[in-house]
Amino acid sequence: MARRTPPTPTSTCRLVVQRATCTACGAALHVAHHAHRTIRRLDGIWRLTMPLMRCLNRHCASFRTLCRPEEEGAWALPHGEFGFDVIALVGQLRYAQHRSLPEIYQELHTRGVVIAERTVTNLLARYEELVALRLTDADALRHRFHPQGQIILGIDGLKPDVGHEVLWVLRDCLSGEVLLARSLLSEAEEELVALLREVQALAPVPITGVISDGQTGLRHAVAKALPNIPHQLCQYHYLREAVKPLYEADRHAKKDLKALVRDIRPVERLMEGVLAHQPEITPAYMRRLSEEEARIVQDYCLAVRSALTDDGQPPLWAAGLRLQERLTKISASLQQAMLKGGIIGASPTHLSASNVRSSAV
Repeated sequence: MARRTPPTPTSTCRLVVQRATCTACGAALHVAHHAHRTIRRLDGIWRLTMPLMRCLNRHCASFRTLCRPEEEGAWALPHGEFGFDVIALVGQLRYAQHRSLPEIYQELHTRGVVIAERTVTNLLARYEELVALRLTDADALRHRFHPQGQIILGIDGLKPDVGHEVLWVLRDCLSGEVLLARSLLSEAEEELVALLREVQALAPVPITGVISDGQTGLRHAVAKALPNIPHQLCQYHYLREAVKPLYEADRHAKKDLKALVRDIRPVERLMEGVLAHQPEITPAYMRRLSEEEARIVQDYCLAVRSALTDDGQPPLWAAGLRLQERLTKISASLQQAMLKGGIIGASPTHLSASNVRSSAV
């Protein structure tokens, strides 16, 4: 449904045409009439007033052709209602922070931008078009890549949401420049072949190598679109494949370690009962614990829980070995406490909360 009432501007701005004479004949420009635009930006709703100029020389090729202020193009797209800052924010939330469209809609409302959820989709499409337009500038590409003489093409697909379109990014590994970014509804080999051929036509210098992950469809697409060009896995995927047997062994070790310390929630409930002074759920031998001692036990439980939920960064960091290391430190701290008389009656200086937390680092 169309908007029945226009938005109320919070700020106003007057734009002017920078040149005073016609570029075709040199005659003075005259004001034809004034135009108005309402632009929604992150800093409010702006009402733009623009004098439209024209040449009145009947013998001029630009006779009666309207000249709009040059600054207008820096505010928004032609016939667009939202500023470039809103479009840039939508693209950043989508592709940098992997937000869903409803989440972007809520974020814009939080920032005071009144917008329909369907309009968020339209702005995302405008963002992709602007990025594609910048990346396909032939003069800019020639200026960037001619000095290096070659392109090592890196290709990867980003999927912000499961079941949604995939953003394929193709960039030069030598300079880091993005050559092409395109959203595809599927990962079919035919669409990837067309994407690779498009970037090959855009490249001002030869593509001498390709780096990607080991996806089967992508490997076939590279072989079909860029024959006789070396194609290898990226360093991360190569390392992941190389350490896959070690990763599986580490994963099973972590599973066994978790089984030894998984029943920590009952201990936390007992400590909650001590702190809440609920003798009906606290065993008799636990009622001698002070609040400080109960909090120390809770800190130990928190340290164990933190160790269990740390998955590490495989393959560069083995999660099972990290879990074993942290549990060993926690066990050593507990045994040291037992040598000093156990939790009950232990000195608060030895079993301070900071010491307990540091034992799990």
